[in-house]
Amino acid sequence: MRDHAAHAALSALNHLLAGAAWARARLAPFAGRTLRLAAPPLLLTLSIDAEGYFATSGAERFDVTIDLPPITPWRALEGPQAALRDAQIAGAADLADALGFVLRNLRWDHEEDLSRLVGDVAARRLGRGFGQWFGWQRQASRNLAENLVEYYREEQPVLASPAAIQAFALEVGQLAAGLDALEQRIKRLG
Repeated sequence: MRDHAAHAALSALNHLLAGAAWARARLAPFAGRTLRLAAPPLLLTLSIDAEGYFATSGAERFDVTIDLPPITPWRALEGPQAALRDAQIAGAADLADALGFVLRNLRWDHEEDLSRLVGDVAARRLGRGFGQWFGWQRQASRNLAENLVEYYREEQPVLASPAAIQAFALEVGQLAAGLDALEQRIKRLG
């Protein structure tokens, strides 16, 4: 199962690169260099070929590692910037910089791919329809999250509000200061 997911991810990355000559040109100078892309449960070990595409690699040492949190697929719905927000990139600075730039700026031209199947006009309309649907999904998710936070703060106080946390911290500080003063008086009496 993991091999199928890894193959699908590699195919998707290379499909995006096929439509982005600028990205391949940015990666081609790093031909032969390796990277590990970890997005649990997916783990890709890749190398860069002379044309700037990714290929599977059996390397055990990597020039760059990119670790993505499990929430990345959900954040990817908001765009590449959101998907890579919590990425941990380590290794060779020049390659890490190039990979980060390429991954942040790669875009899928879904309308171009759809137009090959259904024609230009239908692809444009489907693209707009999907865009509106994803926008609605994002807004619905935001609304749900905001409502849950409000519910758990106000109706079922499981979460503390920032004001309550600040008030608690102030009270703890005052209590600590009072305790210090009491200890000093006890020392003077003793």
